[in-house]
Amino acid sequence: MRFIDTHCHFDFPPFSGSEEESVARAAQAGVEKIIVPAVDAARFASVLQLAQQHAPLYAALGLHPIMIHQHSDAALEQLEQLLRQRPAKLVAIGEIGLDLYMDDPQFDRQQHFLDAQLRLAREYDLPAILHSRRTHDKLMLHLRRIEVPRRGVVHGFAGSLQQARAFIAAGYAIGVGGTITYPRASKTRNTIAQLPLSALLLETDAPDMPLNGFQGQPNRPEQVVKVWQTLCELRQEAPEEIAAALVANSERLFQLR
Repeated sequence: MRFIDTHCHFDFPPFSGSEEESVARAAQAGVEKIIVPAVDAARFASVLQLAQQHAPLYAALGLHPIMIHQHSDAALEQLEQLLRQRPAKLVAIGEIGLDLYMDDPQFDRQQHFLDAQLRLAREYDLPAILHSRRTHDKLMLHLRRIEVPRRGVVHGFAGSLQQARAFIAAGYAIGVGGTITYPRASKTRNTIAQLPLSALLLETDAPDMPLNGFQGQPNRPEQVVKVWQTLCELRQEAPEEIAAALVANSERLFQLR
């Protein structure tokens, strides 16, 4: 089986400083490609360098809403300057989005940076990797107002079936991660089981979002295999069909070579 982890923060510990070993561990599990989204401007250069140095890694550049207190219009200008250069292996704008789960969300500023980055995704013909916590309906309003031709993925999805179908109807993929490994996450498990296979991507969000049974441990890209195994338990298609579709969906959305 072949797998692609479409969302791994490989520029954070425990991967930083042991990149070769971590890439090898993922490869042994069948994880052939890993997309690394940046979270702030200070990490743009390191994420691009990782993609250049390691064949399985691909870069996404974006300003994460969780880091809203660090972002500035100068960071947006830095992002656009890099996009103009068309760096090799840059495959998406991300991680970007909205978050109302944290204290002092500065939501107006979050929306300002989201809209600016959606416009960059449109201008530079890249898909968007979207973060959304307690903001699915609000995010959908932004996606309807600013059309991104290449669309993107709502990563780590844990919303309702109706919300998932709205994103899919708008052309966006749904990122399936470790949440589905928790039996108590019945709403998310039931939703993912009912969505079209053509709309799903695999991800870990490593080193965050540990799987059930691995709480307290850093998540890793090879754990995407266990997410797939759980997905196979939830769905009717054959495991081989599911694995092949997930890879094809990822390669198509991010134009992975």
